[in-house]
Amino acid sequence: MSFPTRRLRRLRTSAKMRELVQETNLSPRDFICPVFVQEDLKTRIKVESMSEIERLPLEDINDEVETISDLGIPAIMLFGIPSNKDEAGSSAFDDNGIVQKAIAQIRKNFGDKIVIMADVCLCQFTSTGHCGIIQGNKIDNDTSLETLAKTAVSQAKAGVDTVSPSAMMDGQVAAIRKALDDEGFTDVSIMSHSAKHRSSFYSPFRDAAECAPKFGDRKTYQVPFTNAREAMMEVETDINEGVDIVMIKPALSYLDLIAETRKRFNVPVAAYSVSGEYALVKGAATQGWVNEKDITEEILYSIKRAGADMIVTYFAKSAARFLQES
Repeated sequence: MSFPTRRLRRLRTSAKMRELVQETNLSPRDFICPVFVQEDLKTRIKVESMSEIERLPLEDINDEVETISDLGIPAIMLFGIPSNKDEAGSSAFDDNGIVQKAIAQIRKNFGDKIVIMADVCLCQFTSTGHCGIIQGNKIDNDTSLETLAKTAVSQAKAGVDTVSPSAMMDGQVAAIRKALDDEGFTDVSIMSHSAKHRSSFYSPFRDAAECAPKFGDRKTYQVPFTNAREAMMEVETDINEGVDIVMIKPALSYLDLIAETRKRFNVPVAAYSVSGEYALVKGAATQGWVNEKDITEEILYSIKRAGADMIVTYFAKSAARFLQES
């Protein structure tokens, strides 16, 4: 009987040997932690569909950012829930809006200790719940671009490091880049939700951010999950418009697109492990069907292995703790 001379098991004989040959590494430095801040809120509110995720009053932002920073996580992604919504989404670009106040407070108290990113979209701020401005019976792309650009500039004035347009309006990166540069904010970077797919995985987020559309859906502006080539065209378009970081969203069901983006384009690649991915794991763990630590690490490692340089994830704090314990 002949036996193979090459035995890959030799590289798995001990923990230290496995550590030595480990190909993919994950650390808290890879994470961007989403933070929800709500205007006129007095106490924290738990998001029922997302265990351990809360909407915060402005007064609690410093404590939350301190916790995130102490875990070794280098960046946050701010989402705001305003007290007043209208068809124009005017709270989004209000210099005294909830996101702008949160940015200014964090900048004042933390300086460059953490990277401040902020979502640039209108769904939380419009009375329609859509990501753009309604004209007639449809989303008006170019009117929406003007509002998104004003929002980005307003956030830049407050001290944001990175604006993150997620509305999926055609030309949003170019419009925002021009507006920022015209106002002298040439150092503010753009991380676009470049290929944001129409996905059922967003449902818990819509609960957290109170941004479900009041009518219709988002099929006319988000990428169909059936179209990989179209997703790559979206990424390429953002790069041509001057984006600094591209993003694939969601992450877990789109690992092929993360890998293809990494292969095709020489730019930083982010992936957004979205609310539905988080909620499914939390729900299964609560029932005792999965080990939360093990499955969380496996999911995040798979996203990193696919080629993501950074991961926006609701697991950020818990995963950082898991990794510190490992």
